[in-house]
Amino acid sequence: MFENHLKTVVLLAALTALLLWVGQLLGGYSGLIIAGIFALLLNFVSYFFSDKIVLALYHAKEVSNDHPLYKAVQEVVQLASLPMPRVYIVPSPSPNAFATGRNPKHAAVACTQGILDLLSKDEWRGVLAHEVSHIKNRDILVTTIAATIAGIISHVASMAGWMAMFGGFGGRDNDNGHQNIISLLVLMIITPLIAMLLQLAISRSREYLADATGAKTIHNPIALANALAKLDKGIHHTPLRLGNPSTSSLFIANPFSAKGIIQLMSTHPPMEERIRRLKKMA
Repeated sequence: MFENHLKTVVLLAALTALLLWVGQLLGGYSGLIIAGIFALLLNFVSYFFSDKIVLALYHAKEVSNDHPLYKAVQEVVQLASLPMPRVYIVPSPSPNAFATGRNPKHAAVACTQGILDLLSKDEWRGVLAHEVSHIKNRDILVTTIAATIAGIISHVASMAGWMAMFGGFGGRDNDNGHQNIISLLVLMIITPLIAMLLQLAISRSREYLADATGAKTIHNPIALANALAKLDKGIHHTPLRLGNPSTSSLFIANPFSAKGIIQLMSTHPPMEERIRRLKKMA
């Protein structure tokens, strides 16, 4: 768990360093500040209203406190010493689950009907412990910070492209012309890609951390490992038809594809590695 916390800190520091380098490359902070304000506003809305947006997107229905799922979540949050979140069911046969909300007092846990039909009660608990761990570890906050920094970098890169079109980036009549062109290409193409890769790496790191925290919460890593193995097969046969791929990182497993084409571009770690780490904990 310490390793994943440390990895997140290092990746966030790398994103911040990349942002500062972009500011230095532009030779001024006015554009950086404008892009930063814009990205912060977007992520502020996302941070405070993402739960309502995502739950509406997937047509999630809140369950009553006598529902078996509500009682299962209640057991897990008591073990995790957290406030009771709102509990929802998503009417989809694709097996999956997610947690959302800006903090433990404003959180929600949602499971698809498919995951309730597929897993045993112990496996349910493993999945719920994983999702509750996202709430406990403040992963919505962490991922919002990463998205904000990556968003600033992307916006600044876009602004640099427009500046270049109107002759506002570097000189054309001096020996630095070629260097300025190279810097522009790096800023417009490579820098946003690096920022995105760092952001995705943070997402994968938080998934490992939620696995480990969840397994320790219920003292049963094998239950979560078995659940992940079933989910891997279940999603492959029944991917999620409803929704938007931009929300993939919220789910316990990528809901639109069982495996990523390129792991560096994936929001989730390899399922085989997640299962291996959980079995090692046992």
